[in-house]
Amino acid sequence: MKRLILWDLDGTLIDTLEDLGAAVNHALGLRGLPLLGLEDFRHMVGHGVQNLVAQALAEALRRKAAEDPEEKRTFDGVRVAESVPAAYSGEPAELEDSYVDSALADFKEYYSANIDVHTRPYPGMPELLSELAAAGVRMAVVSNKFQEGTERLVCEFFPDIDFVAILGNRPGWPLKPSPVIVEEVLGRAGAVAGNGIGFDRAQSVSLRADAVLVGDSPTDMRTAANGGIDALAVAWGYRSPEELTASLATCSPAGTDRTPPPRIARTVDELRRMLVSG
Repeated sequence: MKRLILWDLDGTLIDTLEDLGAAVNHALGLRGLPLLGLEDFRHMVGHGVQNLVAQALAEALRRKAAEDPEEKRTFDGVRVAESVPAAYSGEPAELEDSYVDSALADFKEYYSANIDVHTRPYPGMPELLSELAAAGVRMAVVSNKFQEGTERLVCEFFPDIDFVAILGNRPGWPLKPSPVIVEEVLGRAGAVAGNGIGFDRAQSVSLRADAVLVGDSPTDMRTAANGGIDALAVAWGYRSPEELTASLATCSPAGTDRTPPPRIARTVDELRRMLVSG
């Protein structure tokens, strides 16, 4: 059994898609833009709320332009690329920062007030974390969600778990797939193991070998690889099993030449068995 588990949050521990989508659509509606569906948001989440809002704005503007090809490529005072692509490429259009920032502020205000209207843990996950904690496994949450939202949801839905760290998107800190968040968790876990006085290189190597990141996206798989730890994917989140398989197949932990076989849990029971088997 692994001694340290790093959990992604959205799409892995809890299903936040409906509340995130409602908050984005609130910001879009205030600007007279078309609203998007849950399937649209499914492919936008996981890279922080600023990227989520920027991508949603770009897609809504593209659809608005498609509704009226003669309409100028300027909406509500924001410049859009001269040629809006017929099919959304996944990249935001050329939006002014002030426009994105304004929409982001509206998103955060609405989301903070409605963060848990529909959000719930995936069935079986609270029980699994309790079992692992009782077995002495240390755990952390590593998310690209803004820090305040990450802490609030983790404390609400997993109040009895003594996490080594609850880490979200913080000013000045890089988002996943940067390995910085992995290193921070390893450092905190090592300090705990060393009674708060830090840990040496041998302990670091040992702890890294006993760590695994569980997530639902290629970003999570790449984060684990960049941080030199193992990865395990769950299939109930926001990315398809095919995407996860392809991502896992190309991710070798940093400093190694090995590519571990794809490991994708399709149920909580399967995830439990994978974690127990190491």
